[in-house]
Amino acid sequence: MADSNGNNGDDLDRRIAEAQARQDHGATGAEGKAETRGYAVAIEFVGVVLVAGFIGWAIDEWAGLGTRPFAMIAMLVLGFAAGVRRAMQTSAEFDGDPNTNGKA
Repeated sequence: MADSNGNNGDDLDRRIAEAQARQDHGATGAEGKAETRGYAVAIEFVGVVLVAGFIGWAIDEWAGLGTRPFAMIAMLVLGFAAGVRRAMQTSAEFDGDPNTNGKA
């Protein structure tokens, strides 16, 4: 059946399907990788801070040095600095071509 422009309805369906496939492929690939990379950086940052805080807490609790909040505070500050540094390094690895996953 022809539409008002004289085109076949199947041709229109085919063109719509091709346009949707192009749109889905382009958006999902780059945006999905960027989102995954963002989560990786965030999880790594939080993990470094938590591990450092736990180590500081363990020093305060079990070492018996009488440093009760200070070792944990110092380790949290060091963990935050290490987390920022590691997040910057990881982000720098992800810069460039999104298809290489940071590999040259």
